[in-house]
This record gives sequence, C-alpha cells and structure tokens, in this order.
Amino acid sequence: MDTYSRSHVCLCLRRLEAIRGHAPVTIAGARRKTGSEFVEDVHSLARALADSGIARGDVVAIAALNSDWYIQLFLAITYIGAIVAPLNHRWSFEEARMAMKLVNPKMLVVDEHCNRWAFQLQEGKSLPSIKLYLHIGESPSTFSCNHNYLTIEMIRRRFVEASPMPDPMFAPGDIALICFTSGTTGKPKGVAISHTAIIVQSLAKISIIGYGEDDVYLHTAPLCHIGGISSCLAMLLAGGCHILIPKFTARLTFEAIKEFKVTSFITVPAMMADLVAYERKFNLSSSGETVCKVLNGGGGLPQELVRGANRIFPLAKIFSAYGMTEACSSLTFTTLCDPTAKRNGISFHEETTNATLVTQLGGVCVGKPAPHVEIKISSSNGSSCDPFVGNIMTRGLHVMAGYWNHKELITLDFDEKGWLDTGDIGWIDCHGNLWLIGRKKACIKSGGENVYPEEVEAVISEHPGISKVVVVGVPDIRLNEKLVACLNMKEGWKWVDQNSKYAAEERQASAEILQYHCRHKNLTRFKIPKIYMLWGKPFPLTTTGKLRRDEVRKEILSLVQLTSNL
Repeated sequence: MDTYSRSHVCLCLRRLEAIRGHAPVTIAGARRKTGSEFVEDVHSLARALADSGIARGDVVAIAALNSDWYIQLFLAITYIGAIVAPLNHRWSFEEARMAMKLVNPKMLVVDEHCNRWAFQLQEGKSLPSIKLYLHIGESPSTFSCNHNYLTIEMIRRRFVEASPMPDPMFAPGDIALICFTSGTTGKPKGVAISHTAIIVQSLAKISIIGYGEDDVYLHTAPLCHIGGISSCLAMLLAGGCHILIPKFTARLTFEAIKEFKVTSFITVPAMMADLVAYERKFNLSSSGETVCKVLNGGGGLPQELVRGANRIFPLAKIFSAYGMTEACSSLTFTTLCDPTAKRNGISFHEETTNATLVTQLGGVCVGKPAPHVEIKISSSNGSSCDPFVGNIMTRGLHVMAGYWNHKELITLDFDEKGWLDTGDIGWIDCHGNLWLIGRKKACIKSGGENVYPEEVEAVISEHPGISKVVVVGVPDIRLNEKLVACLNMKEGWKWVDQNSKYAAEERQASAEILQYHCRHKNLTRFKIPKIYMLWGKPFPLTTTGKLRRDEVRKEILSLVQLTSNL
C-alpha cells in the first residue's frame, strides 16, 4: 500500500496547527500550549528520540500520570515509527515488570509518580532491553550523573530550530500502540493496536458523540487505558482544547469544569458516583452547566447515577459505550439521557423492544454498533441466528492486530473469517440493539440453566438500598451450583433477617425484600439468588478496575464451608 494513503495518528498535527495555531490546545496547570507550540514540541521530541537511538519498530514504555507531555510523547514516538506501550501507574512494580517483559521496551518514560520503577529496574538489571530512561519534569538528583537518563527539557532543547520534518513513519504491521489489559486473572496481556484502528475509533466518537473544535475536553480517564487514549486521539482529530489533570478526583474535576468551562469528558460508573456524591455533599449548584457531552464506559450506568448526572449536568447528552481493549475501545453506543429530546431519559429500546423477549433472554441494552463495526451473535457450533443468545463476535478495522508477546503477534481469539470472540454473551434485537448478558467465563450452571451473574447484579443494583452487588455460584448437590449475592449496603440502610419485624417506612432490606424486588423486575425465578451475604468491604478489583470474581467466590466458599461444619 502507498505510504501516503495509510492512516497515521500524527496526520492530525497539520490540521491542529492550522485551526488552533494561536489558540490553546493543551492546558496543564500553569502550562498552556497553542497549536503551533504543541506541534513544534512534538516535532522536537520526535527528532530527539530518533537522535537518542529510538528506531522504527522499537517499543517505548510510558509510566506516568496524565500531562500534556504524555500526549506529545505519544505522538512523537509514533511519528518516528516506534510503538507506545503505556503502563498503568496504579500497578505494583512486579506487575509493571511483567508487562515490560512482554514488550521489551528500549526506553522507559517516567514521571515523579513512577520514577521509583526506574530506580528498581536499574538496580536489579532485570530488563536488559531498556537502554534509556526519560523523565517528565525535573530530574531526580540520583540520576543526574547517569548518561542513560534524560529529561524532556534536556532533549527538546537540542532541536528547537531544525530542518523541515519528514513524513511520519510506520512501525512494522502499522502498530502504533500496545495497550495492556489484565482480564480478570490480573496477568497483563499486550494488545497490539494499529494506527488505522485508532483513527476509525476516533472518527466514530466524533460522529456519534459530536466532538468538535469548540470542545473543551477534560482528561478524567488515565492515558494508560484504551478509553482515555481513544478519546484523546478523537479530540486531537476534532481540534478541541485539552484540559489535563494528573488523575481523577471529584474535587479537581469540578474545579476544572468551573475554571475552564469544560464541555465534555468521559467517565466510568465509579467516577460518576464520586461526582454525584461530591456535588450532593458540597451543594455545587450550577457547577456543570457548560458540560454538554458525557461518555460513560467500563460498565453500565445505573438509572440512579443517570438521574444524578442529569441534575449536575442539565444540558449534557449522556452516552454509554460498550467495548474492550481488543477492539480499541468502543463497539456500541447508546444514549442514556438527551435534554433536547421530547422524552428526556427514555431510551429508544425501552419503547420498542418486545418486553416478553427481554424477560426471556435477559441482558442490558448497550446500543447499536458504531458505523465501522460489524457485530454478530454466534452459537458454540459456529452457526448464528437472530434473536439468539450466544457469543458476541466483532470484525472490522477497529480490531486489534493480536496479542504482543516478545515481538510476536498471537491471534488465538480470531476465527478463519476474521471474527474476534469478545468473550461476552448477548443477543441482538430486531432494531439492531445489542443486549449484553455477561461474560462467558462467569456463567453459573444452576439446575441445568445458564445464569450470567452480570444480569442478576444489574437487577439487584436497582434496589435503592444496594450500593454494590456481586453474584457468584457455589456448589450444590441438587442444583450443581446455587446463587449467592454478596452485598454492599448504602449508608443509612439496614439489613434485617426473616425473623425481624419489617417496617415499611424504614430503610430496610432483607433476602425476602430483594427476592420480591427481583420478581417485580421480571427476573426469571431460577436466576433469583436464595442466599444473600453482607460484604463489609470493597470488592477486590484488578488495577484496571475489573472485578476479581474468583476471589469473592473463594471467600464465600470458605464461609459457606465454615457454616456447614458448625
């Protein structure tokens, strides 16, 4: 293919310089950069990285909090045909080391939050592939005499004025990014993503969410996650202004929204819950009236949070996306709340999809595929039909090139026609909406029926007294597995047993109340848990925020076993 007809993430730079030449592109604390300054810095960094020995196909790992330099390094690394490998700053050193062993980086970029990893790697000499360390910000004195340790300011000063830049280069296979996903096992996997995948996903977000050059986009999501990266590139293509905070807190988010008149940001349910709680606590009236676009990912947004978000951001259209790292972020989109619609907050699928079918098949509607995304439902024997509950498959330019393992690409999750198995179960209704039931691996076999815990959890979570619920299966002689619901109660609510006197006016919950709630919500009877246990602590998560369901099940098994031995 002709080099000039291929997609490259750095092709956004020319337009960015044209439309925001003298307007700010990034604001990070006291540091503001116009479009011209931003592009000049990217070019300087690209020249400096190449001069330092970073070549086409080399991997550069980044371990840092969000900053303008992070975005510029991402572009500079890919400009010279190298590959970016963002590391999760919440990882332990051992998790980071395991991830780096998969990709053998030639350079590690750190900031003051993660520079301890550079110390440990240099002392242990456990990753010989790393030849250079680059520090964002002031250099620690420990590294001042180390010739393998550079700083941003040190390398960019070499190339403030230079000859015109050559065209951007491509890594082998057009790979731009290796993004790590841990799954539920916690062991990192390196997902290799092409320039084309990032571009088409960015264009989908521009089309569906409506990002434009007038947007002021707040980086609430970490740039080490595919959601944060994908939305960042979408906003670079759209030509908006980027507001950088190091990491999400409700306080910093509200302060940034107020100071910079933020128009858009992305969130996950935990973030939105923090924003709603913070606004309620400090009564921040009129604090979010500039926000007009909110994109939720990383799990469905409960109706209570949608209502809370609508109260805080009354002019915002609230979307939710379903996706995965292996698909370069979002596969489907749905509108949760649209203040401009006549029926605010009523989703299209709720009005048109056969209620009997929804009750029979279950799941949560996650919307329609993006324009470039193919989705189908496949049975275990390879056939497919509609409507049918089965494996959710996807195909298209958005799909990963494969899993990166020591410079080799592994593509075990693809079939012979290029379909990627997402590992999720669902069905598609007659309007083209995808209904997500749950993870295939999490399926519970109870009484000869398949029960997907995510579906049960979504129903129980709608009870006003439940903050968080996790459903697991435990062995049962008669049913093979029986369902146990582990509960976090909301503040002010009380759990009562079956012998307690129930007072309707009090904020109480019990097994009987929750079972009635499930029946009222039309959850099929065999899917309703019989056992409910209070979980008096946060549920265990991976560093990417995924539930460690096996750990919950293991602890419940020990409690059930202990009870049966008494």
